[in-house]
This record gives sequence, structure tokens and C-alpha cells, in this order.
Amino acid sequence: MGRRTGAVGTLGLAAVAVGMLTAAVATVAAVVTVAYARRVVIPPTTRPDEERIVGVDLAAGEIALAASDETRMRGRYGLWFEHDSGYARMGDVIEEDERVVRRSVQSVDFGRLDRAAHGRVSGWYHLGPWELGHEYENVVVETPLGPAPAWFVPAATPTDRWVIQVHGRGAKRQETLRAVDPAREAGWNSLLISYRNDGEAPESEDRRYGLGGTEWADVVAAVRYAEDHGAERIVLMGWSMGGAISLQAVLRSAAVRERLVGLILDSPAIDWVDILRFQGQALGFPRGLGDAVARVLGGPWSGGLTGVAAPIDVDDLDPVARAEELPVPILLMHSVDDGFVPIDGSRRLAAARPDLVQFEEFEGARHTKLWNHDTDRWTGLVRGWLERSSLDAKRLADEAEITG
Repeated sequence: MGRRTGAVGTLGLAAVAVGMLTAAVATVAAVVTVAYARRVVIPPTTRPDEERIVGVDLAAGEIALAASDETRMRGRYGLWFEHDSGYARMGDVIEEDERVVRRSVQSVDFGRLDRAAHGRVSGWYHLGPWELGHEYENVVVETPLGPAPAWFVPAATPTDRWVIQVHGRGAKRQETLRAVDPAREAGWNSLLISYRNDGEAPESEDRRYGLGGTEWADVVAAVRYAEDHGAERIVLMGWSMGGAISLQAVLRSAAVRERLVGLILDSPAIDWVDILRFQGQALGFPRGLGDAVARVLGGPWSGGLTGVAAPIDVDDLDPVARAEELPVPILLMHSVDDGFVPIDGSRRLAAARPDLVQFEEFEGARHTKLWNHDTDRWTGLVRGWLERSSLDAKRLADEAEITG
């Protein structure tokens, strides 16, 4: 009996240990899930310097960086270094091997690049509209939360055609400056807006992203601003989460659709569940974590866990499910190796509305860096699409006049 009692006791202890281990694993998983969910909705105040600077030769106009997917990209880019205390502009790759990539340095705008050890590659490139050589205005859009700064860059000749540019998550208006020249060449004004919680526009009470589910109201305000200043035909153009915001504005607001004639989307966030899965796996987490994060964001307890004012139902943000409601032509551009927002969502949207979507796949361009990677192709696509949109609008107006 003593031996049996001891065996049972040992088994009991083992069961308790397994139970404790299982509980510990579950607790860790829950903590990681909530931390990931908070990371998704809290606007970043700093960006990590992920690229190592191996050496700088300012006299020769060259920089050497540790080889990575970002530093190997072809084209021209901005380089923020030493925690955004400095900014330089890099040209194309000169030479590379498995360890080091050498690129040209086009300018050092501020900071001591020759003393920098780390930096991050940026697709912004331009720091402000003053660099483009066109007239521009600092304007204010009255949003539901208060005044939000914006830049207005008029076309070369007066027009009632406006492109409203919507930047992505963790970015600012500078991200959209790349589209000003092709829009202007096609005869369109550009309004480069800010929106809630982006560091320029007013903050919401919860100071959290809504992944498009709240920010769309600021795009509606921008559309009203454009209409008040003479806009008759409007195109929304969005990068990354800015694409999600633009799509939500179209699907949720009749006021936006009234004068809308098109959408341009660069690396858009289409399917948030897919994005959460993809990014979680990139961080080394299991695939199921993305689904768990989606449940946290949409659950009734989400406010207490993440600080959001209201639950975010990511399924409600899926434009593919409502693709039949999209009313206007769309230029959709995405890189197959985006690295941040998988291309699958864009492919599904294009497949759902082949009658409206002109889908252009890039390769090697990464996330929102299509212009940087292949400036001529990207610029030609945007300019050509806007030119055709102008001609189509004129044709419809002429037909209406003849019919009338």
C-alpha cells in the first residue's frame, strides 16, 4: 500500500506540475496577445534604427550598410539615423555582397552621418512641398476633433479636380509628397492631409488607431474642405493604412461618394486579419496569434486591454466583403514582397471587382516604396490613370450636356 500511495502521490504531483505549466503557457500567450494588440493600435512615437551603418565616405559620396532586405532595395530612399536626429538621402546600390551594401549618398540634410552607427530606410525621401518647386499653401481642415494641418499644392492651371492624399500608419504627410508631381502633370490639385493620432492632427480621446474605422471621418472633412474650395471631381489616394481609411470613407459616407471619381491605393491594408497573421509570424509568433489579436480588438473587453474607446471589428473593415458597393475605378499597386502588408488582400480585391480595378504588381519594392524602387513606372501609372480619369469625366459631362 505504501508503494501505491507513493505512486499516486507522484502522479498527482506530476498532474499538478503539468497543470501549472499549462496555466503558465496560457498566461504567457495571453500577455503576448494583449501586448501585440496594443502595439497595433498605439501610434508609435519612435521608430527603431534597424539598419547598421558600417562606414561612411562623405568625400566619395558613399555609405556602407549591413546587408538586409531593406538596404538591398534598388532606387533612392531617405535614411533617418541615430533616432531621427539626422536625415540623409541615398541613391541606388553601387555594390553589394552577402555582408555589406554600398550605396551613393545624394545629400545629408542634417545630422552627422559620418558619426552614425544605425539608421532606418525611409520611403518618404522629400521632407516638405517646398522641395518640389511648386507653389503651395499651408491650410487647415476642420475635422470632428478640431483643426488638422494640410498642404495644398495647386495644378499648373486652375482646375476643379482634386486628389486627396492619405498617408499610412506611423507616417505623416511627407509620405504622400511623391504623388504631387504626377498629379500636377495630369492637371490635378493635391491636398495632403493629416488625421487623428498621427502626431499632427488632433488626438482622439483614447489616442488609439481605429485601423480605418475612426479615421475615415477626417477624410470626410477633407472632402468637404475640397468641395468648399471648388472641387467637383475628387480622387482619394491612400498608402498602407491610408488605403484602408480611404476605402472606409467611400463605403461609409455618401458625402464622399457624391463627387468621387476614383481611388488610388499604394500597398493598402485590405485584410487586417491577414495582416495580423503575417506580421505575427514575421515576429516569430504562431499563426493563430493573429486571430487571437483580432478577437481581443473586437471583444467587449478590448477597451480595458488596449485602451481603445470602442471595439474594433476587423471583419467590418474588410472592403472585399463589400466590393460590390465600390462605385468608382481603382488604381491598385502592391509589391509581391511587401514585407509588412501581404499582397493577398489586394489580389482578392482586384479579383472581386475586375471591372473597376487596374491592378499593378511590383517586385522588389517592399512596403510603400514602389515609387522609390521604380520611379518611372510608378509615376507613369499614377499620371496616366489620372489623365484617363480626366478624359472620362469630360466625356461623361459632354454626353450629359448633349442629352440635356
